[in-house]
Amino acid sequence: MAGFIPENAVVWAEIPVSDMARAKAFYATVLGSDLADQDGGPNPMSMFASKASQAVSGHIYPGKPAAPGTGPTIHLAVEAVEAAMERVGANGGQVVSPVIEIPAGRFAYCLDPDGNSFGVFSS
Repeated sequence: MAGFIPENAVVWAEIPVSDMARAKAFYATVLGSDLADQDGGPNPMSMFASKASQAVSGHIYPGKPAAPGTGPTIHLAVEAVEAAMERVGANGGQVVSPVIEIPAGRFAYCLDPDGNSFGVFSS
């Protein structure tokens, strides 16, 4: 079936968190880059850093996380997977897989302090 083919299949990612300050500090430490607060939407949010203003990105926002490990998994870019894995555990999260190699790069599955599933990925 031919049809609409977007430039990026994923256009945005949202991670619901129970404590914005804790989650912002957790993700900034794990990813090695600050999140930027924004108030232009229906909820307060802190956006993940990206080089281009039109890049596929996402944010955290005050919300109700799914039961631990049951929601979708968002993979977030890091410089080095192993170093990010260490920061996850040291900051209240949990690493739930070893490093996994795929043709596009390497990643590991993790849970944030709210139980949200995410991956740390490096190409």
